[in-house]
Parts: sequence; C-alpha cells; structure tokens
Amino acid sequence: MARENKPKFLRRGWHKLIRLGSTVKSKRKWRGAKGRHNKIRLERRGQQARPKIGWKNMRSEKVQTVRVENIRELEKVQKGSGVIIGRVGGKKKKELTDKANEMGLKILNKYKENKNAVKK
Repeated sequence: MARENKPKFLRRGWHKLIRLGSTVKSKRKWRGAKGRHNKIRLERRGQQARPKIGWKNMRSEKVQTVRVENIRELEKVQKGSGVIIGRVGGKKKKELTDKANEMGLKILNKYKENKNAVKK
C-alpha cells in the first residue's frame, strides 16, 4: 500500500475533548476500540479505518538504522542509513552530529541542543 493512501490512525474522538489530545499531540495516538456498540470496532461504513497488518509501510520506505557511539563506527555506516547516536556526552555527540551531517547521514534521535554543552 502506498504511503499517500495510508490514513493517520488517531484516537477516536480526539478532536472533541482536550484530554484526548485536541491540544496535546501525544494523546491523539491510536487506542483500540473496546466498546460494545463501537462503530469503529464493528468496522461500519463511513467510520475511520482501523490499523491492520495491511497498512504496514513498504520495505523500500524503511530506513536501515545503525547505533553509533564513536567516529570509527560512524565512518563504517553506509550512505542512506539512519544513525542513532548512543549514550555519549555532549562533546562527543556534537562531534558525531557534525560528522554525520558532513557525510549526509540522517540522525534519527536528534533533539534540541543542550544549553550546557561545550561550544566551539
């Protein structure tokens, strides 16, 4: 199944209630329908789609991930792979991100820069 046709599986009623994530994005995520008369669980026509195995992403779209803890390991990574930087300090993390950007690799666990990190 092509990625464009894949719906976003959001929690039922997320747009109605604040506590279900109309403002908090993390609470919108899919929760399985369990109610006795739930139209989504019964797969009635006109209701939103349920996540199933058939909606899985194609293999060609998946990024191969590699965990890296030092520059030697980073240099062995093939181009087009995703990099996850392991448990390292701020100084080494900065070096690894700079080298990965230079090599054209995508960093999958990229977070906001630490304010206390060493700046060059």
